[in-house]
Amino acid sequence: MTGAKKLSFYFIGCILFCSAELSAQKKDSAAQKTVATVAKFKPQTATRRAAILPGWGQATNKEYWKIPLVYGVLAIPGALYFYNDSWYNKTKYAYEAKFKAQAPTLDSSGLAGIDPQLKNLGVASLQSYRNTFRRDRDYSILYFILAWGLQVADATVFAHLKQFDVSDDLSLQVKPQFNPNTRTPGVGLVLNFKEPSKKIFTTK
Repeated sequence: MTGAKKLSFYFIGCILFCSAELSAQKKDSAAQKTVATVAKFKPQTATRRAAILPGWGQATNKEYWKIPLVYGVLAIPGALYFYNDSWYNKTKYAYEAKFKAQAPTLDSSGLAGIDPQLKNLGVASLQSYRNTFRRDRDYSILYFILAWGLQVADATVFAHLKQFDVSDDLSLQVKPQFNPNTRTPGVGLVLNFKEPSKKIFTTK
């Protein structure tokens, strides 16, 4: 009877040991697979795609709701560029035509092509408006480049953040305690650091 018990305990121990080994192997395999999958995601990919096409970096980060915002921000300086460029060309033409129409050349051949809204303006006013529209056109180009760079920076930053677990890995708890030396109750703060869970990314 004693031998049977020993044999049964031996088999039970072998089964538990094998189960523990299989469980550990599965965890190691899952961890290696997760690390390999995370390694496939490179923040440089989002940066490069955002630099090529606005919104592509945000799509790489799976932040699709940002794409309309990106194009909305870029559309403002883009529209201002075409508006200012159009009026710059009109005021430039009107200024040159009226300047030639003055003495001593008195060349009025170009007056007919002046925009109706600019015909009543003098040469000095046309020159001022021309310079203003040219300045605003150049500024709109600068704003467009800044907006493009901003969406590239946004895609880069959030691509790097996606490699980190932003869940509540740090927890602070208040627990009652008893001091055996003074035999008095008290309150203690317990700070727990949790191991962050790894995220799986399939973006290439």
